[in-house]
Amino acid sequence: MMQYWYNVRTHEVEEDAQSDWSQLIGPYKTRSEAERAPEKVQERNRAWEAQDED
Repeated sequence: MMQYWYNVRTHEVEEDAQSDWSQLIGPYKTRSEAERAPEKVQERNRAWEAQDED
């Protein structure tokens, strides 16, 4: 099964993790999920910050 990764340095989606693990977010099942990785990270960070404020 193909896996997709988001590269935080190049801002590109990679198939089957071609870069160093420290530069990747994933794995994701689809390319479109991997493309949304930065948005998901921001959403999670906001949720964690809201929990910390409580």
